[in-house]
Amino acid sequence: MDLDFSAEDLAFRDEVRAFIAEAYDDDLRARMGQSKNGYIDREGQIRWLKRLNERGWIAPDWPVEYGGTGWSDAQKYIFNMETSLAGTPSTSNMGLKMCAPVIMAFGTPEQKQQHLPKILSSDVWWCQGYSEPGSGSDLASLSMKAVRDGDDYVLNGSKIWTTYAQWADWMFCLVRTNQEDRPQRGISFVLLDMKTPGITIRPLPTLDGPPQGEQEVNQVFFEDVRVPVANRIGEEGQGWTYAKYLLQFERGNAYAPGLTYALEKVKKFARLEPSDGGGRMIEDPDFRRKLADMQIKVDALNATELKVFNGRTTGEAMGPVSSMLKLEGSQAQQAISELALEAVGIYAQPFVEDTWAELRGERNEPRAGPDYAAPLAPSYFNYRKTSIYAGSNEIQHNIMAKMILGL
Repeated sequence: MDLDFSAEDLAFRDEVRAFIAEAYDDDLRARMGQSKNGYIDREGQIRWLKRLNERGWIAPDWPVEYGGTGWSDAQKYIFNMETSLAGTPSTSNMGLKMCAPVIMAFGTPEQKQQHLPKILSSDVWWCQGYSEPGSGSDLASLSMKAVRDGDDYVLNGSKIWTTYAQWADWMFCLVRTNQEDRPQRGISFVLLDMKTPGITIRPLPTLDGPPQGEQEVNQVFFEDVRVPVANRIGEEGQGWTYAKYLLQFERGNAYAPGLTYALEKVKKFARLEPSDGGGRMIEDPDFRRKLADMQIKVDALNATELKVFNGRTTGEAMGPVSSMLKLEGSQAQQAISELALEAVGIYAQPFVEDTWAELRGERNEPRAGPDYAAPLAPSYFNYRKTSIYAGSNEIQHNIMAKMILGL
């Protein structure tokens, strides 16, 4: 694998930087600077996504025939790293990176025509209906019923931890269409319009204390919700297969670019914040050792991701390697959030309920400490979820032990 950039690659890097300088405006930068969870509100997210789409850069991993960029591995790497280092909003993975690949691989021509262009243009926002009360990482135990009634399925049950369901136009959802077969064989994969009668969304407050604009997770209730059978992906009872395919994309994302940006922010804070022994935190020997250890881990993960994603261009499936990337990436996210708290110290402790209030001209009281400190404790609490979502760390260890080590 050649890691040297060509002259064309370097010119592309300059092109990406010029685009970011123009498209990533001051308002978006300010919102992201005060975000507790790495996202901003729907309006801001879509504004950024549409600017990417106008440039033709919103879906680097999509095949060209569906609107992908046709970029080389080096160009994808440069784009991911440059947008991450600039701190741009994350491209929501629910539609672009999770649902779309399943539709491309298993959907009908009609489903592709209906959904893929709207996902690409960000005109439709998607959410994921997988976890249920009592059925999280063990998806095979899900119980939400979908009973066939003519040309419809009738859905009853609930989904939980549904990220941004309050914004969603559509949901991709796992439902139980057969109670008699073994659990995995009784699951089907359906697409449903969130405006369908019988759907109720209730917010689930989290430890980071988000205000209305940052409400992240929800519980979604279904009461006699009718979904056309035509909205089913692939065959009835094969949803477990499609879900495992999707999880490769949910787990197998590139973590290193975002981790590099997060670690650079910690270094910036450490250059500004005083240490207990005098001087700045960046000069504290113990803290410098922790930064160095984390830098080595991020660099190692970056090299691993480059190798893995290079293999995908030759047609190799991500497979269980996605569990390894997810495990290492989520642990590093948590560790860096802890370093940020250590760097800033007591100024991260005051709880600021609405970190965006000043941007709206609504802040009445001065904050204790620098503005960049306010989101750090909420981010720390928010990142406790990374070792649970998309399959807990214990699940990832089991997958690697079985599928990679053959244990």
